[in-house]
Amino acid sequence: MEAASSLQMLGAGSFGALIGWYVYYINRHRKADVQLSDLVTLIGAIGGGAVLALFPAKTDLFGAYGIGLGIGFFGYFLLLVILVSVSEGFHAAWFLDGRRPKLKSDEWIPTVEETAQLQPPPMEGPNKAR
Repeated sequence: MEAASSLQMLGAGSFGALIGWYVYYINRHRKADVQLSDLVTLIGAIGGGAVLALFPAKTDLFGAYGIGLGIGFFGYFLLLVILVSVSEGFHAAWFLDGRRPKLKSDEWIPTVEETAQLQPPPMEGPNKAR
């Protein structure tokens, strides 16, 4: 078996980083409780037949994929830590249970209907006119 080129290693690592980032994103934004089937699906996506066909086990390409997977997965978390630490009113409790600062009087969270209409609700105060 010949050694993988730098381009192949970079590609395998980048693919792993993309999958790792996406896996963290999906698990972070889930609506329901974690099920055993989720774990099986996750393992299938990360180390399944398609990945092993692209990057055979015990090769440099599979190693690069694994390193990229870790970089993507933990890179997503590290970016969240940085964004939460520099954001006003957010702290480590946000990671545990989603605690966040109360909205100010001139802030709002659009409903699904408002988002579809792309028009914010009327506001009171100095920003009332739009």
